[in-house]
Amino acid sequence: MGTCRGVGLTCAPCPLHPTQVGAAAGPRGGAGAAGGLRGAPGRPPRGTEPVGTAAGAAAAPGPPCRAPCGESSRQLQRFFTTARRRGQFPATYCAVTVGVPAEAEGEIRAGLRWQQQGDTTAVVPVLYPGRHSLARKEVKSTLTRYRVLGAAGGCALLQLQPRTAFPEQLPVHLTLLLCPALGDHEHSSRVGRVLGVPFLLPPEAAPTRTQVLDEELLSRLGLSPQQLRRLPLHLHLQQLMLPRGGLLCAPLPPHFLRTLRLLGLPEHLVPAGTPPPQPAPPLPPH
Repeated sequence: MGTCRGVGLTCAPCPLHPTQVGAAAGPRGGAGAAGGLRGAPGRPPRGTEPVGTAAGAAAAPGPPCRAPCGESSRQLQRFFTTARRRGQFPATYCAVTVGVPAEAEGEIRAGLRWQQQGDTTAVVPVLYPGRHSLARKEVKSTLTRYRVLGAAGGCALLQLQPRTAFPEQLPVHLTLLLCPALGDHEHSSRVGRVLGVPFLLPPEAAPTRTQVLDEELLSRLGLSPQQLRRLPLHLHLQQLMLPRGGLLCAPLPPHFLRTLRLLGLPEHLVPAGTPPPQPAPPLPPH
């Protein structure tokens, strides 16, 4: 068994343990369908993290995870790869974003690659990747579908379905949407503002820093500027399709729920695949 080193359930030797799956096993990751999975906070090693990083970075440390490793993780990897080839998308996430997308639903497409920045490497977008860079696998073409579930006070609750898998895909895609995830202290600096209008900055011009929020939003969240650096990433794995037709659903973490209530966003998430509501028919004349 591997010891959890990432947020949620990302184990060092296992490249495919989705984050926050343990929340679906029961209260505080108690025994259940997932076998009592729990995890410890932190950041998974580069290249081993799943699509996006789940919320909960400030959670209390837990014991080593009991997620399946070795052959089991290889079987899961094959299942997810096959599902994507068949047009099935096993993972559904939700996120609170700073900013509201212009469209209620849509797609985010971009090439992603690793880029050296000083002493570290970062995932950066390549909006128009060339055929040769894709063929040499220097850049991976990525796609995420999104849907706005609610908006209030300049923030939004989004449902996300990644159609491809790449480390940090979801946080980077949200910055390309000019709506970074709340608590994203790594990529949100790439979204600048002039007279309140957001625009995208190149990664080399936007060094990593604690996310900047305006005074009104800080007040609504009950945070001081000094507390911002401890604000966890509000990106959560909501549903995960399992082999043989199983479905794992993870309840929202307490801090995520608290944020929804403070911002006036809906607390009851719409299941993945549910069509958008149709307008009500007009009332008959009296």
